[in-house]
Amino acid sequence: MTAAIQLIDVKKSFGRQQVLSGVNITVEEGTTTVIVGPSGMGKSVILKHMLGLVRPDSGQVLVFGKDLAKISGKALKEVRRDFGVLFQNAALFDSMTVFDNVALPLRERTDLPEKKIRESVEEKLGMMDLDGINEKYPAQISGGMRKRVGLARALMLNPRIVFFDEPTTGLDVHKSNEIYRLFHKTQSQLDYTAVIVSHDVPKIFKLSDKVALLHDGKLQGNLSPEEFQLSDNHAIQAFVKTTMGPIYSSDREEPGYSEKVQR
Repeated sequence: MTAAIQLIDVKKSFGRQQVLSGVNITVEEGTTTVIVGPSGMGKSVILKHMLGLVRPDSGQVLVFGKDLAKISGKALKEVRRDFGVLFQNAALFDSMTVFDNVALPLRERTDLPEKKIRESVEEKLGMMDLDGINEKYPAQISGGMRKRVGLARALMLNPRIVFFDEPTTGLDVHKSNEIYRLFHKTQSQLDYTAVIVSHDVPKIFKLSDKVALLHDGKLQGNLSPEEFQLSDNHAIQAFVKTTMGPIYSSDREEPGYSEKVQR
């Protein structure tokens, strides 16, 4: 498979605190990679490197072969055109309607006529099962609906890579499963590469091709969910024991949403 993203010996410090001490990972095109680990350890910092929002102190951040540490301006903007992002809180604009929130990427980055924009917005909202809420404002819809609106907006430009930062934070089990079902459906339809930072272990494993643990500034594993749970790596073993307890069986627990299609 083609590498969509590669981090090679990436190191990053903020003041005297070293957050990343040599991160290495390859994310293959069309797959889903989940990064797990305790809060405050630097998972979101890894995402920011992949998005080109933060530059490493040393090392390489390659997106489809282009080193984000060495480009800026127009070249970086061109790479980012292939990105979609679903933020932890959906990051919708309270003063804008659902329709205008979702239409924003097309209005900012394309010259499409308003008729085409409306067709595209309605198509994406339909994918999210959100028909009939175009003129509502974020404060008028539920937390789960706001997440779906955020996902619709993230997909508006048909990105090659979509980044998810704790996509189910604040949602109950039922609404989390709705998000997972939509994630599975949209990725199957649009075939994007996904990178997910999540605390929702073990449920998030059902959607993942690879799982990596951030521990002591480095990523451990990058293994299939089954291999990750059975790894003899001491850090992974401790994480699995603490967060999951007994070995998780994805074909028995919480069967309410589709499992990841094996590639």
